[in-house]
Amino acid sequence: MLSPTAATTGGVVLLTVVAVAYGGTFLLRVVGGGVPANALQQSYFRAGHAHAGVLVILGLLVTLFVDLAGVAAPWRPLSGLVLLAAILMPAGFFLSAVGRDPAAPNGLRALIWAGAACLVLGVVAAGVGLLLV
Repeated sequence: MLSPTAATTGGVVLLTVVAVAYGGTFLLRVVGGGVPANALQQSYFRAGHAHAGVLVILGLLVTLFVDLAGVAAPWRPLSGLVLLAAILMPAGFFLSAVGRDPAAPNGLRALIWAGAACLVLGVVAAGVGLLLV
């Protein structure tokens, strides 16, 4: 049975899928020409949307596996970094391409790399924690 913390986390994560779906409607408007965007923006917006969808589901699965298996500290809290990656990476893609016709991503591109680091640490922690159970 799920712990109350994991159940709450799962509920919140599942509700974020609504935001990801709404982001998909924005992406459709961009690709369809309804929202002006250059090639960089289109590419980064696609990447942001894809990463959001995949990482939210991965974060949900990691939360479930770690909770149901009874993974202990320090691996359990570190595995939560996967959900932080689900915020940081898409935010980095979207926010680094904002503005009128940017030629290159701005400094917020660093969020992509911060999210990647969180993803790697979180997945490794979950994997090691599950192997140690």
